[in-house]
Amino acid sequence: MTLVTPLAFRLTRGADLKLSILSAVQNNQISAGCVASLVGCLSKLVIRLADGSSEKVFDEPLEILSLNGTLTPNHVHLHISVSDSEGRVWGGHLMEGSIVSHTAEVCLFSFPRMSFSRNFDASTGYTELVVSKLLNEQ
Repeated sequence: MTLVTPLAFRLTRGADLKLSILSAVQNNQISAGCVASLVGCLSKLVIRLADGSSEKVFDEPLEILSLNGTLTPNHVHLHISVSDSEGRVWGGHLMEGSIVSHTAEVCLFSFPRMSFSRNFDASTGYTELVVSKLLNEQ
């Protein structure tokens, strides 16, 4: 019985970080997962800020300090922190259009005995995580 399955890969220049992670989730049939580790660098970053609607775009070299999130078959919910050329740290909800400049080393965990999905929650206005155990597991 496998409780956690690791997946590691490297993204190269020009890859869209969020879309590449979603593609890896779908290509590896991950029904529930999380980001274990992610380091690398970006040439462009698009984040949604804490107010839930504003976006900030950086078109400059950035070092990825951390990326965390939950993975479902149709949605990856990812938060990123980066540093700029002066060491300032920025962070937020990772959006599509964030582009790898040189490399991104990605380590994911899959939870084969679970299923993650997302359902709309009227109290938050967002689709929120729903965690289920697979029916054939105890």
